[in-house]
Amino acid sequence: MRRAIGGYFVHAYTASGVGCGWLALVAAIHGDARTSLWWLVAATIIDATDGALARLADVQRTAPAIDGARLDDIVDYVSYVVVPGVLVWRLDLLPSAAAPWVIGATLVASALGFARRDAKTDDHLFTGFPSYWNVVAVYLIAVRPPPPVAAGILLALAALVFVPIRYVYPSRTVTLRPLTLSLGAVWAVALLALIAQLPDPPAWLVWASSIYPVYYLALSLWLTARR
Repeated sequence: MRRAIGGYFVHAYTASGVGCGWLALVAAIHGDARTSLWWLVAATIIDATDGALARLADVQRTAPAIDGARLDDIVDYVSYVVVPGVLVWRLDLLPSAAAPWVIGATLVASALGFARRDAKTDDHLFTGFPSYWNVVAVYLIAVRPPPPVAAGILLALAALVFVPIRYVYPSRTVTLRPLTLSLGAVWAVALLALIAQLPDPPAWLVWASSIYPVYYLALSLWLTARR
């Protein structure tokens, strides 16, 4: 009974991420970018830790009535797709006439991406752009490119959802995992500093924090080519 309670508690912990997503959505609707992003940070922390807790609690055996993977996808879709889309729209980062269509393209593309049977490979890679729209939103808010450029970036990334590039799953991809996690930790601190200084972060911080995404993309392309 104790193990069952522990298993369902882990599922509840995972589900709490959608509560953070809801609060982020409310802040986004009110145009409060920093508060919205802080709630997304909280959702990300939950997402980064619930997998280890699920394996520790052996939820597939102790709490089998809940599909943890499906629950995780639902929470991720709200937090990493819907909320960033609303935030980008509400801050007028896109051409006003095109914004509903551009955001709609990201929502549809990511919905199909989440539903792919091969969304995560057996060797722990993501198939297609893994809907990091929360990260994209941070950089769009920080850099504020011209609206047509921002729209082009979002549409290009939406298209990449369907391109079979294999992207690194930072906590589980074995190749260079210690380096990936170390650089990721430094980048996470830089990103928090970036969010704290929105809407006008220093340019050096924006560009310095972009080193990790460049590394991540380069490693993903190399792993894809090697496969």
